[in-house]
Amino acid sequence: MRQQKESRRFGARAAVLLLGLTAAAVVVPASPASAAVPGLVRVTTTSATNSNDFHTTTATCPAGKVLTGTGYELNGATGEAVVDDLRPNGGPAVAPTAVTVTAYEADAYAGSWSVTAYAICANPVAGLVRVSATSVNNSNDFRSITAACPAGKVLTGTGYELNGVTGEAVVDDFRPNGGAAAAPTSVNVGAYEADVTGLNWDATAFAICANPLPGLVRISALSASNSADFRGITATCPVGKVLTGAGYEVDGATGEAVVDDFRPNGGAATAPTSDTAGAYEEDAFAGNWFATSYAVCATA
Repeated sequence: MRQQKESRRFGARAAVLLLGLTAAAVVVPASPASAAVPGLVRVTTTSATNSNDFHTTTATCPAGKVLTGTGYELNGATGEAVVDDLRPNGGPAVAPTAVTVTAYEADAYAGSWSVTAYAICANPVAGLVRVSATSVNNSNDFRSITAACPAGKVLTGTGYELNGVTGEAVVDDFRPNGGAAAAPTSVNVGAYEADVTGLNWDATAFAICANPLPGLVRISALSASNSADFRGITATCPVGKVLTGAGYEVDGATGEAVVDDFRPNGGAATAPTSDTAGAYEEDAFAGNWFATSYAVCATA
């Protein structure tokens, strides 16, 4: 009799335990993997189109979103204008939310032209800040400066500013570090005088930095190397990743080529996944040269 009672008690406990496990399986489903940068979109704004020698415009993220990366495009002045400022707002303790693009004519140009600013925006990203570093100020014809993220942070996007030369210098290198299996943590800005000038000037590099993001890498793509006067090359994120920021590099034409397009794809409701760099010779140049496009990509 006692054995029968113990058997019934054991059976009842097993039934309760099984019911509890079944209920738990229903109530607590497996959590889906979260996106590294949810809500990612590309926002654009374009300046007035006219023949003035100076154009500027600011692309601002929608309310509630922050800036992870930047871009620009010169429209109507192929090699005749240069971007002087690609400046994200924010600071060492403030998340950026907008980017200002400023461009000047490099040579007198009678045609109408404009400049477009691109802002890559996302829902708030943990630890997002903007840091900067500025080169020496003098009349040398070359500047190189690197902005590095604070320890423990990674690079999502980039920016630069040339100070003291309006249309007289070009950014030749705009290069995030990292690689196909390594998260970037800094950006190098290298600039040359396009024409000889006795002005004192300097360059500022801006790094947009965040706490580590899943799957963050830097992808690169190289154009052909020849003496043609235009290069266009697109760096595309691997499948399953999205573009948070970008960079470029011109090799072989020091101060003789202008990156006219630095254009992330995507739209107001579409996450960008690639970036195109397009460069023109600023003056006739007989040497061979090529361009590199860099894409900073994170898990979608």
